Amino acid sequence: MDATTPTPPPCHKAPMPNFDSLPLRPELLLGVERLGWTELTDIQAQALPAALAGQDLIGHARTGSGKTAVFGLAALQGLDLRLRRPQALVVCPTRELAAQVVAALRAMAAGLDGVRVLAVTGGSPSRDQRDALQAGAHVVVGTPGRLLQQVELGRLDPSSLRLLVLDEADRLLDMGFLEQVQALIDLLPTDRQTLFFSATWPAAMEQLSGRVQRDPSLLGAADLVDGAMLQQQALLCAWEERDDVLVAVLAAREPGPTVVFCETRAQCKQVAGRLRSLGAAALALHGELSQSDRDEVLIRFRNGTARVLVATNVAARGLDVDDVALVVCYELSDDPDLHIHRVGRTARAEAQGEAVALVAGGGKELRRLEAVDERLGVAMPRSSWEPQPPTRLERWASDWRTLVVIGGRGDKLRAGDLLGALTRGVGLEGSDVGDIALTDRRTWVAVRAAVVDQAWEGLNAIRIKKKRYRVHRVA
Repeated sequence: MDATTPTPPPCHKAPMPNFDSLPLRPELLLGVERLGWTELTDIQAQALPAALAGQDLIGHARTGSGKTAVFGLAALQGLDLRLRRPQALVVCPTRELAAQVVAALRAMAAGLDGVRVLAVTGGSPSRDQRDALQAGAHVVVGTPGRLLQQVELGRLDPSSLRLLVLDEADRLLDMGFLEQVQALIDLLPTDRQTLFFSATWPAAMEQLSGRVQRDPSLLGAADLVDGAMLQQQALLCAWEERDDVLVAVLAAREPGPTVVFCETRAQCKQVAGRLRSLGAAALALHGELSQSDRDEVLIRFRNGTARVLVATNVAARGLDVDDVALVVCYELSDDPDLHIHRVGRTARAEAQGEAVALVAGGGKELRRLEAVDERLGVAMPRSSWEPQPPTRLERWASDWRTLVVIGGRGDKLRAGDLLGALTRGVGLEGSDVGDIALTDRRTWVAVRAAVVDQAWEGLNAIRIKKKRYRVHRVA
């Protein structure tokens, strides 16, 4: 196969077509309508027609550009629901991203009776996934190591596979999964459609594409960062001033969902602890956390219980929050593409965003800043930080708290059951209840801080669907 990467078409700003202009199953159009999707994004307008036509694609797009809908609708469109075997396989670099892809696919498929989307990742018992695979699944989403294991053990039968997707393909390589991905692909049918989605295109990815794809088209925006929507700034400071600069950055802005990226786990924990000591609702996300703790941190950030997420790069992989207002790079990465991934967490879905890089100590950090400028093709505005009086961050506290119900989808619980229990059973107003996130065995419910005690006591005292559940307050 020809490994030459085709030149992407130029971006255009013409009005985007709507989803109903696509040859989608009526049930999928209904799912799209329920999700409130109307106009296609750039990557969707370019890639969806080709994906639905069965072409191999390289989707080169920023985080939050709508790429999940491209491969998700392509996977669901061609399913034979009578065949309870995996027909589409989505490979993700992390468990968190896999879980979000599964949730997105299930939402798109809400109108398709009997469709089954299954997650196969590390961090969950292999025997449970074996049993779930034996029960049958149409689409499987997972991480490379666990997927490879299940195929090699004969638990995941790939013989009916017609579509393979590598999501965040560059991150799969960066995290050392190339060998496992190659081994997995070697066990799959060759007569299939293959879609790669990646924000960057390293040489190793080009080589893999040339080996496993058939005349792929490269589609997507040439600009990796939308300069019209993202305001970037570099603050020059001394190395020992970074904590004070970060506090000043937050104090000068209206509170909103914010991600602070750190280079190490120790740095991550230290920064989150400092912000909490000053009154901010901040949580740390790093590789030392268990899978359940990582899930809980991400849920609390999405539901507003935490306003600031302090994360290492790998731990934040798969973070899918559309309304992140601010990204702060506590230390610049030596990889300009990684900086692009970081700042791509904001200015998503046509929303405005801001990114601030703390450039400390001169020398090495300034060279990293120059490398980012070269990669973006524009110089990031710079200013020197002037020391300021100490300040606190009580404005960055949260008005929301999280309760965790020891029960979830596996117990046939639905979000509406919890909302009804809190409003009709406990007596809360609907406005006192925020996001409700369900997993198989746990449900996290955001409630106003002013009524958290009432909600906790009430849920522990009543039955939900004729069953009593234990409910805990999250610290």
